[in-house]
Amino acid sequence: MLQRFFIFCSGADTAILDECSPGERTKYAGIGATVFFTAVMATIAAAYALYTVFDNYFSAVFFGIIWGLLIFNLDRFIVSTIKKRNNFFDELIQASPRIALAIIIAIVISKPLEMKIFEKEINQVLLTEKNEMTLANKDQLALQFTPAVTALETEITGLKKEITDKETEVNTLYETYIAEAEGRKGTELIGKGPVYKEKREKHDAELAALTELKKTNAEKIAAAETKIETITAEYNSKVASTQPVIDGFDGLMARVNALNKLPLLPSLFIFLLFLAIETSPILAKLLSPKGAYDLKLEEQESSLKSWVTQQQAQRDILVTTDREINNRVYADIAEEQELYDYKRKKARELMQMQADAFYSKQKSVL
Repeated sequence: MLQRFFIFCSGADTAILDECSPGERTKYAGIGATVFFTAVMATIAAAYALYTVFDNYFSAVFFGIIWGLLIFNLDRFIVSTIKKRNNFFDELIQASPRIALAIIIAIVISKPLEMKIFEKEINQVLLTEKNEMTLANKDQLALQFTPAVTALETEITGLKKEITDKETEVNTLYETYIAEAEGRKGTELIGKGPVYKEKREKHDAELAALTELKKTNAEKIAAAETKIETITAEYNSKVASTQPVIDGFDGLMARVNALNKLPLLPSLFIFLLFLAIETSPILAKLLSPKGAYDLKLEEQESSLKSWVTQQQAQRDILVTTDREINNRVYADIAEEQELYDYKRKKARELMQMQADAFYSKQKSVL
Protein backbone atom coordinates (compact mmCIF):
# COMPACT_ATOMS: atom_id res chain seq x y z
CA MET A 1 0.00 0.00 0.00
CA LEU A 2 2.73 2.44 0.99
CA GLN A 3 4.83 1.39 -1.98
CA ARG A 4 1.97 2.03 -4.40
CA PHE A 5 1.43 5.46 -2.86
CA PHE A 6 5.09 6.38 -3.36
CA ILE A 7 4.94 5.00 -6.93
CA PHE A 8 1.98 7.30 -7.51
CA CYS A 9 4.09 10.18 -6.14
CA SER A 10 6.83 9.36 -8.67
CA GLY A 11 4.40 9.83 -11.57
CA ALA A 12 5.23 6.42 -13.03
CA ASP A 13 2.71 4.35 -15.00
CA THR A 14 1.52 1.74 -12.48
CA ALA A 15 0.16 -0.54 -15.23
CA ILE A 16 3.64 -0.83 -16.76
CA LEU A 17 5.38 -1.13 -13.38
CA ASP A 18 3.12 -4.03 -12.40
CA GLU A 19 4.73 -5.99 -15.25
CA CYS A 20 8.26 -5.15 -14.03
CA SER A 21 10.48 -6.69 -11.37
CA PRO A 22 10.17 -5.78 -7.65
CA GLY A 23 13.52 -3.97 -7.87
CA GLU A 24 12.14 -1.64 -10.53
CA ARG A 25 9.08 -0.88 -8.40
CA THR A 26 11.34 -0.24 -5.40
CA LYS A 27 13.40 2.25 -7.43
CA TYR A 28 10.36 4.29 -8.41
CA ALA A 29 8.93 4.04 -4.90
CA GLY A 30 12.18 5.61 -3.63
CA ILE A 31 11.89 8.41 -6.20
CA GLY A 32 8.27 8.99 -5.19
CA ALA A 33 9.18 9.05 -1.49
CA THR A 34 11.73 11.79 -2.21
CA VAL A 35 9.06 13.79 -4.05
CA PHE A 36 6.61 13.31 -1.17
CA PHE A 37 8.98 14.31 1.62
CA THR A 38 10.18 17.30 -0.39
CA ALA A 39 6.55 18.45 -0.52
CA VAL A 40 6.25 17.90 3.24
CA MET A 41 9.33 20.05 3.87
CA ALA A 42 7.90 22.68 1.52
CA THR A 43 4.65 22.68 3.52
CA ILE A 44 6.50 23.20 6.81
CA ALA A 45 8.69 25.93 5.32
CA ALA A 46 5.78 27.78 3.73
CA ALA A 47 3.67 27.51 6.89
CA TYR A 48 6.43 29.05 9.00
CA ALA A 49 7.10 31.80 6.45
CA LEU A 50 3.40 32.65 6.23
CA TYR A 51 3.06 32.59 10.02
CA THR A 52 5.63 35.39 10.21
CA VAL A 53 3.39 37.33 7.80
CA PHE A 54 -0.14 36.60 9.07
CA ASP A 55 0.70 35.73 12.69
CA ASN A 56 -2.18 33.24 12.57
CA TYR A 57 -1.82 29.46 12.81
CA PHE A 58 -4.87 28.55 10.72
CA SER A 59 -3.97 30.82 7.80
CA ALA A 60 -0.35 29.69 7.90
CA VAL A 61 -1.26 25.97 7.93
CA PHE A 62 -3.91 26.34 5.22
CA PHE A 63 -1.71 28.23 2.77
CA GLY A 64 1.26 26.05 3.73
CA ILE A 65 -0.67 22.94 2.65
CA ILE A 66 -1.65 24.65 -0.61
CA TRP A 67 2.00 25.50 -1.26
CA GLY A 68 3.10 21.95 -0.40
CA LEU A 69 0.58 20.49 -2.86
CA LEU A 70 1.84 22.88 -5.53
CA ILE A 71 5.44 21.79 -4.96
CA PHE A 72 4.35 18.13 -4.93
CA ASN A 73 2.58 18.55 -8.26
CA LEU A 74 5.57 20.34 -9.81
CA ASP A 75 8.08 17.73 -8.60
CA ARG A 76 5.87 14.89 -9.75
CA PHE A 77 5.50 16.53 -13.16
CA ILE A 78 9.26 17.12 -13.43
CA VAL A 79 10.16 13.53 -12.58
CA SER A 80 7.46 11.92 -14.71
CA THR A 81 8.34 13.90 -17.85
CA ILE A 82 12.04 12.92 -17.90
CA LYS A 83 12.43 10.08 -20.40
CA LYS A 84 15.50 7.88 -20.66
CA ARG A 85 17.35 8.29 -23.96
CA ASN A 86 20.30 6.55 -25.56
CA ASN A 87 22.54 9.63 -25.12
CA PHE A 88 23.30 11.06 -21.67
CA PHE A 89 23.83 14.57 -23.00
CA ASP A 90 20.42 14.51 -24.70
CA GLU A 91 18.92 13.53 -21.36
CA LEU A 92 20.86 16.32 -19.62
CA ILE A 93 19.61 18.91 -22.13
CA GLN A 94 16.08 17.59 -21.67
CA ALA A 95 16.38 17.85 -17.89
CA SER A 96 18.18 21.23 -17.72
CA PRO A 97 14.99 23.36 -17.50
CA ARG A 98 13.67 21.02 -14.82
CA ILE A 99 16.94 21.24 -12.87
CA ALA A 100 16.73 25.04 -13.02
CA LEU A 101 13.18 24.86 -11.69
CA ALA A 102 14.34 22.48 -8.96
CA ILE A 103 17.02 25.00 -7.90
CA ILE A 104 14.38 27.73 -7.63
CA ILE A 105 12.14 25.46 -5.56
CA ALA A 106 15.08 24.55 -3.29
CA ILE A 107 15.77 28.23 -2.63
CA VAL A 108 12.11 28.89 -1.84
CA ILE A 109 11.92 25.92 0.53
CA SER A 110 15.26 26.43 2.30
CA LYS A 111 14.95 30.13 3.18
CA PRO A 112 12.01 29.83 5.64
CA LEU A 113 13.59 26.81 7.32
CA GLU A 114 16.89 28.66 7.61
CA MET A 115 15.00 31.45 9.38
CA LYS A 116 13.52 28.91 11.80
CA ILE A 117 16.82 27.11 12.42
CA PHE A 118 18.69 30.38 13.05
CA GLU A 119 15.76 32.02 14.83
CA LYS A 120 17.76 32.91 17.98
CA GLU A 121 20.59 34.46 15.99
CA ILE A 122 18.10 36.37 13.85
CA ASN A 123 16.33 37.63 16.98
CA GLN A 124 19.68 38.92 18.28
CA VAL A 125 20.34 40.76 15.02
CA LEU A 126 16.82 42.20 15.05
CA LEU A 127 17.24 43.29 18.69
CA THR A 128 20.44 45.14 17.81
CA GLU A 129 18.77 46.78 14.85
CA LYS A 130 15.74 47.75 16.95
CA ASN A 131 17.99 49.34 19.58
CA GLU A 132 19.81 51.28 16.89
CA MET A 133 16.51 52.33 15.35
CA THR A 134 15.21 53.40 18.77
CA LEU A 135 18.26 55.61 19.39
CA ALA A 136 18.09 57.01 15.87
CA ASN A 137 14.36 57.68 16.29
CA LYS A 138 14.96 59.55 19.55
CA ASP A 139 17.72 61.61 17.94
CA GLN A 140 15.51 62.49 14.99
CA LEU A 141 12.61 63.47 17.21
CA ALA A 142 14.93 65.44 19.46
CA LEU A 143 15.86 67.62 16.49
CA GLN A 144 12.26 68.86 16.49
CA PHE A 145 12.18 69.75 20.21
CA THR A 146 15.79 70.54 21.19
CA PRO A 147 15.95 74.09 19.72
CA ALA A 148 12.93 75.23 21.75
CA VAL A 149 14.27 73.62 24.95
CA THR A 150 17.72 75.10 24.37
CA ALA A 151 16.25 78.57 23.89
CA LEU A 152 14.26 78.27 27.13
CA GLU A 153 17.28 76.98 29.05
CA THR A 154 19.33 79.88 27.72
CA GLU A 155 16.60 82.26 28.87
CA ILE A 156 16.61 80.69 32.36
CA THR A 157 20.39 80.95 32.55
CA GLY A 158 20.18 84.63 31.62
CA LEU A 159 17.54 85.33 34.26
CA LYS A 160 19.60 83.60 36.95
CA LYS A 161 22.68 85.53 35.86
CA GLU A 162 20.76 88.79 36.27
CA ILE A 163 19.97 87.84 39.86
CA THR A 164 23.58 86.79 40.55
CA ASP A 165 24.96 90.01 39.09
CA LYS A 166 22.48 92.04 41.15
CA GLU A 167 23.39 90.13 44.30
CA THR A 168 27.07 90.84 43.67
CA GLU A 169 26.31 94.53 43.23
CA VAL A 170 24.25 94.65 46.46
CA ASN A 171 26.96 92.81 48.39
CA THR A 172 29.53 95.28 47.12
CA LEU A 173 27.36 98.21 48.32
CA TYR A 174 26.93 96.50 51.68
CA GLU A 175 30.66 96.10 52.08
CA THR A 176 31.15 99.76 51.09
CA TYR A 177 28.84 101.27 53.73
CA ILE A 178 30.12 98.89 56.44
CA ALA A 179 33.70 99.89 55.64
CA GLU A 180 32.65 103.56 55.81
CA ALA A 181 31.15 103.02 59.26
CA GLU A 182 34.27 101.25 60.50
CA GLY A 183 36.58 103.91 59.00
CA ARG A 184 38.41 101.46 56.77
CA LYS A 185 37.50 103.15 53.49
CA GLY A 186 35.96 106.34 52.20
CA THR A 187 36.32 109.20 54.70
CA GLU A 188 38.13 106.80 57.09
CA LEU A 189 36.12 108.29 59.98
CA ILE A 190 34.56 105.89 62.45
CA GLY A 191 30.84 106.37 62.91
CA LYS A 192 27.64 106.75 60.94
CA GLY A 193 27.97 110.12 59.32
CA PRO A 194 26.33 111.63 56.26
CA VAL A 195 28.48 109.60 53.83
CA TYR A 196 27.54 106.41 55.64
CA LYS A 197 23.85 107.27 55.41
CA GLU A 198 24.14 108.02 51.70
CA LYS A 199 25.86 104.71 51.00
CA ARG A 200 23.39 102.86 53.23
CA GLU A 201 20.43 104.34 51.36
CA LYS A 202 21.95 103.37 48.03
CA HIS A 203 22.44 99.81 49.31
CA ASP A 204 18.91 99.62 50.65
CA ALA A 205 17.51 100.84 47.31
CA GLU A 206 19.52 98.23 45.37
CA LEU A 207 18.48 95.56 47.89
CA ALA A 208 14.82 96.39 47.24
CA ALA A 209 15.49 96.26 43.52
CA LEU A 210 17.17 92.86 44.03
CA THR A 211 14.13 91.55 45.89
CA GLU A 212 11.81 92.72 43.10
CA LEU A 213 14.15 91.25 40.46
CA LYS A 214 14.19 87.88 42.23
CA LYS A 215 10.41 87.84 42.34
CA THR A 216 10.01 88.80 38.65
CA ASN A 217 12.71 86.46 37.37
CA ALA A 218 11.42 83.60 39.54
CA GLU A 219 8.06 83.91 37.80
CA LYS A 220 9.76 83.96 34.38
CA ILE A 221 11.94 80.98 35.30
CA ALA A 222 8.90 79.03 36.53
CA ALA A 223 7.05 79.79 33.25
CA ALA A 224 10.07 78.70 31.18
CA GLU A 225 10.47 75.49 33.20
CA THR A 226 6.78 74.75 32.68
CA LYS A 227 7.25 75.13 28.93
CA ILE A 228 10.27 72.82 29.08
CA GLU A 229 8.23 70.22 30.94
CA THR A 230 5.45 70.52 28.34
CA ILE A 231 7.91 70.13 25.45
CA THR A 232 9.57 67.17 27.21
CA ALA A 233 6.17 65.53 27.71
CA GLU A 234 5.38 66.02 24.01
CA TYR A 235 8.75 64.53 23.10
CA ASN A 236 8.20 61.49 25.35
CA SER A 237 4.69 61.07 23.94
CA LYS A 238 6.05 61.15 20.39
CA VAL A 239 8.72 58.60 21.28
CA ALA A 240 6.12 56.34 22.91
CA SER A 241 3.77 56.57 19.90
CA THR A 242 6.50 55.70 17.40
CA GLN A 243 8.11 52.92 19.45
CA PRO A 244 5.46 50.27 18.52
CA VAL A 245 6.45 50.69 14.87
CA ILE A 246 10.03 49.83 15.78
CA ASP A 247 8.91 46.99 18.08
CA GLY A 248 6.87 45.58 15.17
CA PHE A 249 9.96 45.45 12.95
CA ASP A 250 9.79 41.65 12.88
CA GLY A 251 8.26 40.78 9.51
CA LEU A 252 9.37 38.35 6.82
CA MET A 253 11.55 40.83 4.94
CA ALA A 254 13.22 42.00 8.16
CA ARG A 255 14.06 38.40 9.07
CA VAL A 256 15.39 37.64 5.58
CA ASN A 257 17.65 40.70 5.77
CA ALA A 258 18.77 39.67 9.26
CA LEU A 259 19.52 36.16 7.97
CA ASN A 260 21.68 37.64 5.21
CA LYS A 261 23.79 39.39 7.87
CA LEU A 262 24.70 36.06 9.48
CA PRO A 263 27.72 34.01 8.30
CA LEU A 264 27.14 32.58 4.83
CA LEU A 265 28.53 29.07 5.34
CA PRO A 266 25.75 27.56 7.55
CA SER A 267 23.04 28.93 5.26
CA LEU A 268 24.90 27.62 2.24
CA PHE A 269 25.04 24.12 3.72
CA ILE A 270 21.30 24.11 4.39
CA PHE A 271 20.60 25.38 0.86
CA LEU A 272 22.84 22.68 -0.64
CA LEU A 273 21.04 20.06 1.46
CA PHE A 274 17.63 21.07 0.10
CA LEU A 275 19.07 21.41 -3.39
CA ALA A 276 20.31 17.85 -3.14
CA ILE A 277 16.90 16.68 -1.88
CA GLU A 278 15.04 18.56 -4.59
CA THR A 279 17.25 17.43 -7.47
CA SER A 280 17.80 13.88 -6.24
CA PRO A 281 14.79 12.40 -8.12
CA ILE A 282 15.96 14.06 -11.35
CA LEU A 283 19.58 13.00 -10.83
CA ALA A 284 18.47 9.48 -9.97
CA LYS A 285 16.63 9.18 -13.27
CA LEU A 286 19.54 10.73 -15.18
CA LEU A 287 22.22 8.52 -13.63
CA SER A 288 20.31 5.25 -13.50
CA PRO A 289 20.59 2.94 -16.52
CA LYS A 290 17.62 2.03 -18.62
CA GLY A 291 15.43 -0.35 -16.69
CA ALA A 292 12.57 -2.60 -17.61
CA TYR A 293 10.09 0.20 -16.99
CA ASP A 294 11.91 2.55 -19.38
CA LEU A 295 12.13 -0.12 -22.07
CA LYS A 296 8.45 -1.03 -21.77
CA LEU A 297 7.43 2.63 -21.77
CA GLU A 298 9.59 3.27 -24.84
CA GLU A 299 8.09 0.24 -26.55
CA GLN A 300 4.57 1.40 -25.76
CA GLU A 301 5.26 4.94 -27.02
CA SER A 302 7.03 3.59 -30.13
CA SER A 303 4.08 1.31 -30.89
CA LEU A 304 1.66 4.18 -30.53
CA LYS A 305 3.86 6.44 -32.65
CA SER A 306 4.15 3.77 -35.35
CA TRP A 307 0.40 3.22 -35.38
CA VAL A 308 -0.27 6.97 -35.62
CA THR A 309 2.30 7.31 -38.43
CA GLN A 310 0.71 4.37 -40.28
CA GLN A 311 -2.77 5.82 -39.95
CA GLN A 312 -1.56 9.19 -41.17
CA ALA A 313 0.14 7.59 -44.17
CA GLN A 314 -3.03 5.66 -45.03
CA ARG A 315 -5.10 8.83 -44.83
CA ASP A 316 -2.63 10.65 -47.08
CA ILE A 317 -2.77 7.82 -49.66
CA LEU A 318 -6.57 7.79 -49.46
CA VAL A 319 -6.77 11.53 -50.09
CA THR A 320 -4.29 11.33 -53.02
CA THR A 321 -6.10 8.41 -54.60
CA ASP A 322 -9.51 10.05 -54.22
CA ARG A 323 -8.20 13.26 -55.79
CA GLU A 324 -6.79 11.39 -58.78
CA ILE A 325 -10.05 9.50 -59.27
CA ASN A 326 -12.09 12.70 -59.13
CA ASN A 327 -9.81 14.36 -61.66
CA ARG A 328 -10.21 11.47 -64.07
CA VAL A 329 -14.00 11.34 -63.59
CA TYR A 330 -14.48 15.06 -64.21
CA ALA A 331 -12.08 14.94 -67.17
CA ASP A 332 -14.20 12.20 -68.79
CA ILE A 333 -17.45 14.07 -68.10
CA ALA A 334 -16.05 17.28 -69.56
CA GLU A 335 -15.74 15.53 -72.98
CA GLU A 336 -19.45 14.46 -73.16
CA GLN A 337 -21.49 16.50 -75.70
CA GLU A 338 -24.81 15.85 -73.94
CA LEU A 339 -23.60 17.48 -70.70
CA TYR A 340 -22.20 20.41 -72.73
CA ASP A 341 -25.51 21.02 -74.49
CA TYR A 342 -27.44 20.84 -71.20
CA LYS A 343 -25.20 23.35 -69.40
CA ARG A 344 -25.31 25.63 -72.51
CA LYS A 345 -29.12 25.62 -72.43
CA LYS A 346 -29.24 26.43 -68.70
CA ALA A 347 -26.71 29.22 -69.12
CA ARG A 348 -28.80 30.77 -71.89
CA GLU A 349 -31.93 30.68 -69.68
CA LEU A 350 -30.04 32.23 -66.76
CA MET A 351 -28.74 35.12 -68.92
CA GLN A 352 -32.25 35.76 -70.28
CA MET A 353 -33.67 35.91 -66.75
CA GLN A 354 -30.94 38.36 -65.71
CA ALA A 355 -31.66 40.59 -68.70
CA ASP A 356 -35.43 40.58 -67.96
CA ALA A 357 -34.81 41.40 -64.28
CA PHE A 358 -32.48 44.28 -65.16
CA TYR A 359 -35.02 45.69 -67.66
CA SER A 360 -37.85 45.52 -65.08
CA LYS A 361 -35.75 47.26 -62.45
CA GLN A 362 -34.73 50.09 -64.79
CA LYS A 363 -38.32 50.55 -65.88
CA SER A 364 -39.51 50.90 -62.26
CA VAL A 365 -36.89 53.54 -61.62
CA LEU A 366 -38.16 55.67 -64.56
